[in-house]
Amino acid sequence: MAKIRFATVWLDGCSGCHMSFLDMDERLIEIASKVEVVCSPYVDMKEFPENVDLALIEGAVSSEEDVEKLRKIRKNTKIVVAFGDCAVTGNVSAMRNNYGVEAALKHAYDNLSDHNTGARPCRVVPKQLDRVSALHEQVKIDYFLPGCPPPADAIYNILTSLIEGKEPNVFDHTRFGK
Repeated sequence: MAKIRFATVWLDGCSGCHMSFLDMDERLIEIASKVEVVCSPYVDMKEFPENVDLALIEGAVSSEEDVEKLRKIRKNTKIVVAFGDCAVTGNVSAMRNNYGVEAALKHAYDNLSDHNTGARPCRVVPKQLDRVSALHEQVKIDYFLPGCPPPADAIYNILTSLIEGKEPNVFDHTRFGK
């Protein structure tokens, strides 16, 4: 069997889903024998490539940069999996929706130090959307893998099923917030 082109992506989230991915431990060796990792926070890839077979996307969509990245991923990927509760529902990232962008930035950056300079990181923080959204609100998602984070067994199950061309059953190993 030829290796599939595999990617993982981290949008607006905590990276907990990627940490849970690493919790697959020795099963990572089995997965690695079946995939070619073409993009991931674990490797130094600057641009999302073309002709990706499978992508796991962690995090919600909170910025214009996230929208652009997500659309490029969808355009260049056969199977896209919303990876974790932030990707599936917006979860913690979407809590900002209750307060608005300005209030969130003010709270985050005005409280960085005792100096309260009022300086905002306009050059490093991408333009924020008025509303944080789940991935499926922006693009078509093929599969949803809930959990905060999804357990390693659930990640392994969906990956091995999709790599083998089988329909995954994510409900054996997951529930929202598990």
